[in-house]
Amino acid sequence: MVELFVKGGAFMWPILFCLVAGIAIVIERGISLTRASIDTRNFLNNVTSALDKGGTDSAIQVCQKTRGPVASIFHAGLIRADRGLENVEKAITNAGSIEMAFLERGMIWLSTFITVAPMLGFTGTVAGMIEAFANIRRANDISPAVVAEGIEIALLTTLFGLIVAIILQICHNYFISKIDRIVIDMEESSAELVDHLVERGNK
Repeated sequence: MVELFVKGGAFMWPILFCLVAGIAIVIERGISLTRASIDTRNFLNNVTSALDKGGTDSAIQVCQKTRGPVASIFHAGLIRADRGLENVEKAITNAGSIEMAFLERGMIWLSTFITVAPMLGFTGTVAGMIEAFANIRRANDISPAVVAEGIEIALLTTLFGLIVAIILQICHNYFISKIDRIVIDMEESSAELVDHLVERGNK
């Protein structure tokens, strides 16, 4: 592998940078999204139960003891519960936007590396092909050995660029699906919380 990397030439280094930086983002996002995922149904039951038994302050304490975006938006809404449902909904919406930004942090860079890695590979291949044809011209020989070696080296950057893009794309798609699930949980649970506050207000 090291021998192939060295053969690929200068364009292999920026491709390697895309891989290393992309993997760093993957690790960070993996840890963050794992910590952001909770049993939303169980958490909602705990909050509504605390609301019914101990009031808003008790529910806020449950939120403070729980990590993740769902707990954060619940906390933002509940601390404004005494100001009316309109303020609660507005606080939940604002907090949801902030949490979405945190969930998607770094994803744009991951997308950039996915796009740039194969482009660098193709550029390296074109540069390598130009060099290969220059070698053929200098050698004044179009024997298969001369042509094959030059093309082999030229294609290595495309191969590595595509491998990097494939690895990062799989991780990117997995994170997007995980973020979508968390967002759906945020929307559904916050709607149920507001409904529960309406029911309590009507009693």
